[in-house]
Amino acid sequence: MGDYLIKATAFKGSVRAYAIQSTDTVEEARRRQDTWATASAALGRTITITAMMGAMLKGKDKLTVKLEGDGPTGPIVADGNAIGEVRGYISNPHVDFDLNEKGKLDVARAVGTQGTLSVVKDLGLKEHFTGQVPIISGEVSEDFTYYFANSEQVPSAVGAGVLVNPDHTILASGGFIIQVMPGASDDTISMIENRINNIPPISSLVRDGNSPEEILNKLLGEENLKIHEKLPIEYHCHCSKDRIGQAIKSLGNEEIDLMIQEDNGAEATCHFCNEKYTFDVEELSELKSE
Repeated sequence: MGDYLIKATAFKGSVRAYAIQSTDTVEEARRRQDTWATASAALGRTITITAMMGAMLKGKDKLTVKLEGDGPTGPIVADGNAIGEVRGYISNPHVDFDLNEKGKLDVARAVGTQGTLSVVKDLGLKEHFTGQVPIISGEVSEDFTYYFANSEQVPSAVGAGVLVNPDHTILASGGFIIQVMPGASDDTISMIENRINNIPPISSLVRDGNSPEEILNKLLGEENLKIHEKLPIEYHCHCSKDRIGQAIKSLGNEEIDLMIQEDNGAEATCHFCNEKYTFDVEELSELKSE
């Protein structure tokens, strides 16, 4: 089965929960971005969480996440929407380090421990919602946990993990977001905290064949859980030659003339999917006339 996430509530609606299997999606990002192992983990965690945040939206709403630390990966950007489409890119894909002291990929070293995490939501209103918090660890999941608590005032536990094969392909990727709503009892919160602290790494659970439903069962207890929706997830880029052409037109006739006279054409590459789009002199002349 392909990647998907589930939306659920627990404890009579006092807890909101999401869980995702994102292995194929992160592998597609790795393939397109040519990421090395540690960069794959950083990008994969960001894409995984962005997909779950997209599932919190409605209709044609969408969001953009930017993780901009002081590490060698440079900024990481991901887009998500309410129908399960997600994409992302990492500024420097060729980052890899030895495992950290916990035996895991050293994502914090790659991302950096100083910088900002920003989320911009396009909810179809005149103004976009923008939230920004400082990076607190560079581990990605902890940074999003901090974002939810401080920017959206929703106490949340965020987990995302990526396992990488020796040949740099993605072995397993997944994540969860657990959010406590007003009215949740102290006993419920304590139980969830205890289960989160004692559960195996999320990427190991996915590797071992646990579905998103089974992951939430382990976190919240099957008897407490009510699943509402299952949403397919895919790596989807919105770029096209027409969109690139519109961008070229916006540069103005002077810039287009330079492309024609000096370069004898133009080539553009999409950051997200690395598709290349070429325009010959005739096509550029047509854009200019438009």
